[in-house]
This record gives sequence, C-alpha cells and structure tokens, in this order.
Amino acid sequence: MRILVVEDDLRMADLLRRGLVDEGYAVDTAHDGLRGVELALENPYDAIVLDVLLPGLDGYRVCARLRDEGVWAPVLMLTAKDGEYDQAEGLDTGADDYVIKPFSFVALAARLRALIRRGRPERPAVLRIGDLEIDPAARRCRRGDTHVPLTATEFAVLELLARRGGETVSKTDVLNHVWDDRYDGDVNLVEVYISSLRRKLDTPFRRRTIHTVRGSGYRLEATEGSPR
Repeated sequence: MRILVVEDDLRMADLLRRGLVDEGYAVDTAHDGLRGVELALENPYDAIVLDVLLPGLDGYRVCARLRDEGVWAPVLMLTAKDGEYDQAEGLDTGADDYVIKPFSFVALAARLRALIRRGRPERPAVLRIGDLEIDPAARRCRRGDTHVPLTATEFAVLELLARRGGETVSKTDVLNHVWDDRYDGDVNLVEVYISSLRRKLDTPFRRRTIHTVRGSGYRLEATEGSPR
C-alpha cells in the first residue's frame, strides 16, 4: 500500500512517515499543497493523509482540486481546528475522514486502515446539461472550464432543475423543494433566483439554458444561442 502524506511541519511529516513505514506502507511526503497535488496526480496512492494548514494551497483546496481532477483515493484530513464548520468544510470538499490535532498515532493508523479497507469511493454523480456541470456532492458548478460561484439557494434551485432536466418545473415545485413549508411569501420569489441564475450561467457565456415555459414554470435544457 502506498500512502501520500502532505504536511508542512517537517518533524510531524517525518514522524508520520516513519510510523506508517513501520506499519508496512510505502510513504511519499510533500510539504506544501502544490507539491501534494502534483504527487497525487502522478501516482495512484491507496490513501492520502492531508493537513489543512498548508502553504501554497490549503488542505481544503488541495482536496477539492484532486476531486475535480478525478483523484478519488481516500483522504484523511489532519486539522488543528475542532469547530464543526471546519470539519464540515473538509468533508464537503471531498475528504473521507478527519483527525483533530493533537492525535494518537494508533488512532490515526486505525482510521487509515478503515479507509483503505473501504476502498476508493465511487465518484458522486455529476449532473450535466450541455456544457453546464453541477456537482451536488461538492456543491460546485461549472460552465465549461469556468467555475461559477453560486449562493446556497441559487445552487438548490439549479440542482432541482438539473435533476429534472428537460422537464417543466413549476414555481410551486421549486418553492416546496428549496424553501420549507413555513414560507408564506410571494411565489414570485422564484423569479428572482431564476433571473440571478441566468445572469451568472447564461448571459456571460452566450447560452440559453434556463427556459421559461409560459404559465407552467421553468425547464433546464441545453440550447446554443444568444442569452435571453
């Protein structure tokens, strides 16, 4: 089994390397995020031990980059941050587990063995409409090679339309899916988010993807041409 350790603290990296070698692993090390990405793209590692606080690229961005590039080796993230939002960010960018510093090497090794037994995770389903790509697991959206930042609500509206690609989705369906049953405001709120999505996804790229079906709702469909 071959492991990549990405850790900028040279002493910690060496301790991890020696401990994992004693466990029977072949171990490569990188001391910054960019080198970690480079090694992970070059070699088929069985698992990656990844620190969060790295020079160059932090661990979150390294993990997201690897997942974008199709590297699905299990990632065990090391973090000195023990807040629930920090842990959630690590998992949302594609990490499989995390260990909070300071940690027991015995516990780390056990978690690593569990990840390796589990094997490489299957790549989450990515929704594609023409050159529009929506990744629900990573909460990311791309138009071609361009990342398009969306708010959480914009993403939720877009994901619903993408999952029902080619179908007409009513405003009421969008409200029921994206907002909870306590919302009693104007149904035309949906139009606000549709307009925002068009400004971000269609207009800059001269596409017409989000179609209005008069009197019925909206449909997501790949169509070349000028923006609305």
